Amino acid sequence: VRQLWWDMAALLRGWRAGRVLWALRTGLAWGQSRSQCPHVKRGFHRAALLRLQEDSKQEQTASSSSYHQHYQASPGSESSQTNTSYADQSGEQGEDYETEEQLQSRILAAALDFVPQHGWSVDAIAEGAQALGLSAAAAGMFTNGAGDLVLHFITQCNTRLADSLAEQHKQVQLGQAESKKPAEFLREAVEMRLRMLIPYIETWPQAMSILLLPQNIPESLKHLSTLVDDIWYYAWDRSTDLNWYTRRAALTGIYNTTELVMVQDSSPDFQDTWTFLDNRIKDVMNMANTAQQVKSTGEAVVQGIMGAAITLKNLSGMNQRR
Repeated sequence: VRQLWWDMAALLRGWRAGRVLWALRTGLAWGQSRSQCPHVKRGFHRAALLRLQEDSKQEQTASSSSYHQHYQASPGSESSQTNTSYADQSGEQGEDYETEEQLQSRILAAALDFVPQHGWSVDAIAEGAQALGLSAAAAGMFTNGAGDLVLHFITQCNTRLADSLAEQHKQVQLGQAESKKPAEFLREAVEMRLRMLIPYIETWPQAMSILLLPQNIPESLKHLSTLVDDIWYYAWDRSTDLNWYTRRAALTGIYNTTELVMVQDSSPDFQDTWTFLDNRIKDVMNMANTAQQVKSTGEAVVQGIMGAAITLKNLSGMNQRR
């Protein structure tokens, strides 16, 4: 624009000089040529203003076009992503997008309400999805089917137990609670974990059989190992020798056999199961030496194998809870 003004100024000066020469040649008075200058100057001013307005409009059009292109590209990229954010109980929209894992966890948590009716099955998962307002086809997200549902429940229970034991441990450290004897602590921890099965006890043999499937065995053993390790850790076991392994192997056997007794127990509030558990805990705590520990560990493994056979009998209807 500045260059345009300079060009127009130079053009105006040249035009004036030409008019002077023309006046001298023709004898016209300087005043006459001077009287015509304002009209020419106004013409140049008007042309310059029109040019400036035209340039301004072109810049605005280009800016608006680039803005609309950017705006249209941005929402398009966002709309291509599935917004799976959901409202919480207060009705406020979540700030973050819900991941696929979070959605699956919600569906499985909702599906647990339908396990008593449909068992540990894909049907329960489909019902859980529908309870959340989703299509029953969402059950297709779970490639392991009922196995995913059982493993989710086990993970949930182990997390609840670990949180409870950690809170007890914190209270003991702060002097707000007394430390329990190892036998008492172990018994209460295992009983607390097994009581989480009570709402699903009628269908739990089915869940146990699902965990015995080849594709579920690695995850099942990992969760069982985590459970036993958490219990011993909060029982103040800091051993680093062979006792570390034998104690955990023994507690694994105790948990498995007590679980098998529980699914067949018809006594009030599973009193027979807790009596069995109490005796097994005492056996572990009364071990005098490493040889006895190894022997007890071997017996626990044998009991676990026998328990698997009992589970299969339960599934075939040969030994049902009454």
